Amino acid sequence: MKYACLVYYDENQVAAMSGAEWDSLVGECLSYGDSIRASGHFLGGEPLEPTATATTLRVRDGKVFTTDGPFAETKEQLAGFYLIEARDLNEALQVASRIPPARYGSIEVRPLRNLRGA
Repeated sequence: MKYACLVYYDENQVAAMSGAEWDSLVGECLSYGDSIRASGHFLGGEPLEPTATATTLRVRDGKVFTTDGPFAETKEQLAGFYLIEARDLNEALQVASRIPPARYGSIEVRPLRNLRGA
């Protein structure tokens, strides 16, 4: 099965890190990516720019509306994602538990839905 591992953390906490702390975290993430590529679990993933760069789009009655920023104010912001392959939820949780930013926030693990049938 395919799972999205959505990485959330408080952007303010991460922004307050020293350069060395940030570099260390990035290095851990890169190493983690290499390890799940080697294990065959990694299908894709990317970090996201901060929420200040986001634009939210809505279509209502055929009209497009945009607003700066994320959909809602939250304590933790979506920082990136990993797309993984795992046998089941238990294996997906094991893989996700090693994502380094989990120490600073949370990882939401979600199975992908197949809209085209089996």
